[in-house]
Amino acid sequence: MALLQFKRKDTAVSAPVAPEVEAFLKGYSIEVMPRTAEKVEDFRALLPEGTRIYIAHIDGTPIEDMVKTAARLARDGYPVMPHFPARIIKDEATLADWIARYQGEAGVEQGLILAGGVAEPVGAFHSSMQLLETGLFDKAGFKRLHVAGHPEGNRDIDADGSDRNVMDALRWKQAFAERTDAKMALATQFAFDAKPIIAWVNRLQAEGIALPVHIGVAGPAKLQTLIKFAIACGVGPSLKVLQKRAMDVTKLVMPYEPTDVIAELAAHKAAHPDFGIEAVHFFPLGGIKTNATWAIENAGASGVPAAPAAAS
Repeated sequence: MALLQFKRKDTAVSAPVAPEVEAFLKGYSIEVMPRTAEKVEDFRALLPEGTRIYIAHIDGTPIEDMVKTAARLARDGYPVMPHFPARIIKDEATLADWIARYQGEAGVEQGLILAGGVAEPVGAFHSSMQLLETGLFDKAGFKRLHVAGHPEGNRDIDADGSDRNVMDALRWKQAFAERTDAKMALATQFAFDAKPIIAWVNRLQAEGIALPVHIGVAGPAKLQTLIKFAIACGVGPSLKVLQKRAMDVTKLVMPYEPTDVIAELAAHKAAHPDFGIEAVHFFPLGGIKTNATWAIENAGASGVPAAPAAAS
């Protein structure tokens, strides 16, 4: 085991870090929103150099706020990946305007292309595939395009609980990846159990879907908070992990941490180097600082922030 030592708030902290965990968390990404980013005084004191930062676009958030957040993060030296949710984009002209603003004001060249969680589209777009088909991202020279993945299914697409339509969409996205110059990957919904994740990634590979997976992991948070988000986001079988924890009075008041699921996935990746998970993507449901601090304390060299506090 590697031994990480660093100074934080004038306190020396030492944490043993398994090499496979350190390797698995190398190059992790994290998600913010404009309102949560505003609460962070200095991202460089929390996140490693080069951390990809997704900016979630929630319905009702002005594009001006999204672009302002992207520009701030880009000035700090971080690659920015804003969400492009199809169902809140009115038309092709709006999409072209968003792309132009992001590029002109923040130098953005990456995007997460997804349907979005709105039930009724505001315009003609209702799927990520329609956005990709416009050709606007290729025309703008985007270097990386991520699309959504759902290890435990997506009832918005397959209401019967099957994954027939989801798999058809993934095959379409695989074909699109083969004809675009942009690098593509699947950024997934978060889950709490490694087993269904491993089974899903293995199935993708068996089906010939070679898109690398950036696996979604919920960061540390109160158990009640995670259960609320998990139900709202349609998390499937692994929700039982949280429900079982909630039944244990000794654990009910303790914050959830992703230590176990990360360790199991990391061990599997170390034993199977061709396993399709390429990176970890954190959903900081308990706060950005809380999530980043967990990574600093549990990821070894992979969690060291860009501008760590000076030793006293």
